Amino acid sequence: MKYLNIINFNNLTKKEIKEEKTINEVLKFAMKKEGLHDTCFDIIFVDNSYIHKLNKEYRGIDRPTDVITFALDDDDKVINDSGVHILGDVYISVEKAEEQAKEYGHSFLREICFLAVHGFYHLLGYDHQTENEAKVMFGKQEEVLKEYGITREKR
Repeated sequence: MKYLNIINFNNLTKKEIKEEKTINEVLKFAMKKEGLHDTCFDIIFVDNSYIHKLNKEYRGIDRPTDVITFALDDDDKVINDSGVHILGDVYISVEKAEEQAKEYGHSFLREICFLAVHGFYHLLGYDHQTENEAKVMFGKQEEVLKEYGITREKR
């Protein structure tokens, strides 16, 4: 039996995201590790202005952030007419990803993949509000990135 996992990409910026294919592969790898099938979600690339508005409106924080997620199913699974489980949306600020890649001294690819995987785990209900939650969530993220081969190499 073949399972269908779909990640839809929307780029609302003027920047071409050449890393989209790799991001898709890393996320599908993470979905497989988590045992997901017939599941989909959206990755939306935005600029700092766009994500700032979302952050202010939905989180009450008046500044841009790197990634923000909107999970569709907090308690009940959202299933479309085709039987596909819809997780929600992950918004990633491309500008923040570029800034943070420089700040942390690693590649844009590593940063954008990290943010995508981070958002994916938020959609699955993971969080990092407490030390224990952070240990679990960041551990899962690092495991996915490391196993896939996305490292913190200096570039």
